[in-house]
Amino acid sequence: MSIERFLNNDLIKLNLLCKDRDHFFEFMFNEAFDKGLVDKQFLSKIKERESIFPTGLKLNEFSVAIPHTDPQYVKEQFIAVVTLEKPIKFSLMDDASQETDVCLVFMLGLNQPHQQIEILKQLMAIIQNPSNIKNLLSAESCEEVRNIFKQMEAKA
Repeated sequence: MSIERFLNNDLIKLNLLCKDRDHFFEFMFNEAFDKGLVDKQFLSKIKERESIFPTGLKLNEFSVAIPHTDPQYVKEQFIAVVTLEKPIKFSLMDDASQETDVCLVFMLGLNQPHQQIEILKQLMAIIQNPSNIKNLLSAESCEEVRNIFKQMEAKA
């Protein structure tokens, strides 16, 4: 299953400036909702899920987050890839009492539970390699982000 096929150019945001996690979720919800990808409950449900099951991951030199919510709030599947101009705090997946400064977010809008598990596995493999994260953080266009995923998937 190719991650690249789920990428939505309208939801690839490079050097996005958000003051905090809530601002990020609101901005991305509006983008997805305006394109008919999610229903009205998506925003409250992704925030709710993030508060119960945080998605921040501290890797070697970078931190990423992979927020997602239940499939019934997604009308059309997507993966949003967002690099942040300034890091925002996400609670850690393995210790919700701790936070990390996230610079790269993969927001999942998947409505097939088996695909969500497969995509999460693939993303975890990709982010384990610091050069993949560096490449995504330095990307300057949607096409470049897509090409990075194509190259990563070709190596897998």
